[in-house]
Formats: sequence, C-alpha cells, structure tokens
Amino acid sequence: MCFREGFSFVSLQGCVPCTVLCEFILSPLSLAVYSFDGILIFGLLFVCTCAYLKKVPKLKNWLLSEKKGIWGVFYKAAVIGTRLHVVVALSCVVMGFYVLFIK
Repeated sequence: MCFREGFSFVSLQGCVPCTVLCEFILSPLSLAVYSFDGILIFGLLFVCTCAYLKKVPKLKNWLLSEKKGIWGVFYKAAVIGTRLHVVVALSCVVMGFYVLFIK
C-alpha cells in the first residue's frame, strides 16, 4: 500500500504518481482539442445540441434566454443550427464519413 502525502494512486501494479494518472486520463481529450478535425467535430456537436435544446420548451427558457455574454454562445449556436440546418446536417454527414472511413 502506498499513501505518501496523498500524491499517489494505488493500483494493482503498485503506486502510480498522480501526474501519470492525470496524463493518462487527459491525453485523449487534449489530442482532440489540438487537432483541427477534433475542433470541427466539437463545433458541429455543439451547434446540433444547442439547436435541439431550442426545441425543448423548458430548456429553451432556461438555457437560451440570454442573448449576450457567455450564455449567449448557446443562443447563437442554436440560431446557427436552426437557420443553417441543411448545411449543418450535410457537414455532420461529411464529418461522420471522414471519421469512420478516412481517419
């Protein structure tokens, strides 16, 4: 057992420093953030999610009521998703094809 000052994680193979554990957990996330296709996928999912939430009445009043500030980003993404729904849908299909067959 290894409990030195709370900076270690006990595993089957012994003590693992927290920095190694954090790098293991966060490495897929950091790779997706720094790649261009990961940013595009995140943007498309964000726009699609906000456009969907705009159709739910309770969430529309709660989440999409602000048009300025940090909460305004959700409103603006919902507007983009509803006004450009054909372009967003085609982009999702193209990105899905890219992720499944090309990448």
